[in-house]
Amino acid sequence: MATLGIIGSGNIGTALAKLAVAAGIEVVLANSRGPESLRDKAEELGVRAGTVAEASGAGDWVVVTIPLGRYAELPAEPLAGKVVIDTMNYYPHRDGRIARLDSEAVTTAALLQEHLPESHTVKAFNNISAANIVTLARPSGSPDRSALPIAGNDADAKASATALIQALGFDVLDVGPLTESWRFETETPAYVTPYLNQASTPQQRAGGNADPGKPLPLDELRMLIADAHRPPVADRAF
Repeated sequence: MATLGIIGSGNIGTALAKLAVAAGIEVVLANSRGPESLRDKAEELGVRAGTVAEASGAGDWVVVTIPLGRYAELPAEPLAGKVVIDTMNYYPHRDGRIARLDSEAVTTAALLQEHLPESHTVKAFNNISAANIVTLARPSGSPDRSALPIAGNDADAKASATALIQALGFDVLDVGPLTESWRFETETPAYVTPYLNQASTPQQRAGGNADPGKPLPLDELRMLIADAHRPPVADRAF
């Protein structure tokens, strides 16, 4: 049985764990506080709680879904050779200012790849709210299936990530290398809003506003990606 390691037990990690279990994929869930802190959540989700090293070692794919400001805490050795799916976004009010992101010298995913040089980073699941990851997942062939973008430098890693994302309930658009992952980061046309019934601010979404979402077909996502212009990261206040 394939295994998904998830580092980060917040909203996105929980949503992906639910979909993976439903798809028949074993899950090892980890956080910085240790497996004992995850006992109740793991039992509820039907997954195994483990350490970060255990989730990294067990996973055929390893999702990293922690605050971006803590990316340097990830241990590189157990993630070596792994397909690492990066869901992180840069929110300066939470993460602090990161000069290389503010200057647009790198994208968030490229920053992670530098930290994990022996891993194969694929950017995914960062442009959709955690709630809509669950509400918009659909079986293959469904007419109302949504698409998600990915970016990565390794073709085999992207193919592997695509297979996972499709199994979890979404079509996939390959945007290109990690240098192009800004096209679906914060403040771009493909970020969160196209999957919502009603536009909302980050603050409103953080307040728990429930929106069941609306499907975003592959062709519509492709147009949003193609029309994207990189927003000035240094001006970001949230």
